[in-house]
Amino acid sequence: MHPETLVVSAARPARQVDAPVNEPVHFTSTFVGWEPDSAGKRRLYGRMSNPTWDGPEQLLAALEGVQDPVAQPALLFSSGMAAITAALHLAPNGGRVVVPQHAYQGGISLLDSLQQAGRLAVDRVDITDTAAVTAAVSGTGAGSVSGAGSSAEPASILWLESPTNPMLEVADLAALTEAAHSVGALVVVDNTFATPLVQRPLEVGADVVVHSVTKYLAGHSDVVMGAAVTADAGLHRRLHTHRTLHGAIAGPMEAFLALRGMRTLALRLERAQANAAELARRLEAARLEGALPLAAVTYPGLPGHPQHELAATQMHGGFGAVLTIEVAGEDETASAAAADAVVQQVRHWLPGTSLGGVESLIERRRRFEGEPATVPAGLLRLSVGIEHVDDLWDDLASGLRG
Repeated sequence: MHPETLVVSAARPARQVDAPVNEPVHFTSTFVGWEPDSAGKRRLYGRMSNPTWDGPEQLLAALEGVQDPVAQPALLFSSGMAAITAALHLAPNGGRVVVPQHAYQGGISLLDSLQQAGRLAVDRVDITDTAAVTAAVSGTGAGSVSGAGSSAEPASILWLESPTNPMLEVADLAALTEAAHSVGALVVVDNTFATPLVQRPLEVGADVVVHSVTKYLAGHSDVVMGAAVTADAGLHRRLHTHRTLHGAIAGPMEAFLALRGMRTLALRLERAQANAAELARRLEAARLEGALPLAAVTYPGLPGHPQHELAATQMHGGFGAVLTIEVAGEDETASAAAADAVVQQVRHWLPGTSLGGVESLIERRRRFEGEPATVPAGLLRLSVGIEHVDDLWDDLASGLRG
């Protein structure tokens, strides 16, 4: 079944007369029962299971390529951060996590706090340098940009984003997964930006995939939710146990809305990617012509992107719907001020710090404390929505011209 059909047809009630077309919402905290549950297959209690979770969990597992999504569904969490936390807890106490220097800031902040508490050691790497990442993971070389990773024990987890947030760097998922597994490290991939319609990390050997369901999967900026997916039964049990004991569960209404959003994922992503590709092309042309005050335009689909050829081989059906532009300025202060002015002047683009919804969002990333200094001060991250591309272009170009 093609993914475009799967998102519409899978995880629905049985096909019989008078059955509902959509799964109902189950608002309940507990379930009827009195016999022992030695097999561990009963619902028992709302923190352990809810029928409303079944549909989105099975659908997401199927989209990510899990062979039996009913027996081993994805696991919904209350937020993307909760899913990230569960995945990081797969590392033992004192374990080492290798992570891109540019990655989701919430995850980086969590890793920093775990390192400060002595729970984990963290090495940041240039994820585009496969040899350096391999050295950092193995502990045999100075591959870490944070100064660690040399003469250390092998890493417990290699954490990957591709494309990265917000710099849109592309990692060689297959090569890095193989390198990590060769030294016994688990590989976790945050697949939020690409979605399983563009790339499926489990198919190249990744152990766990995490998503902020809030973004493209739910797709309407009205749900906060996360998910973790794995094809490994042992890891699935550990993640499920973490969710049950730590209590970071999804609400039934949020699960219902997430499944409803996933029904249109293929259409929304197709339109958003087409818009992003066209905007990237126009912006790059305007930059080269000197028609707009831009220092850089970054999008994996542009031939000039440093990892464009790699992206073309491991991303299928598009290059995502996020792009970045760097507003030109005499120095960092001037560039930041010019970028802030663009955000204030545009009207169709909404200032906001999320992505993946039907609406187009714009934000300057370095306004956040803790964003790496390697992120340019004037960089604007654009989450491209499904509006008409000409309206988005006219509004953005006007804002850039001031």
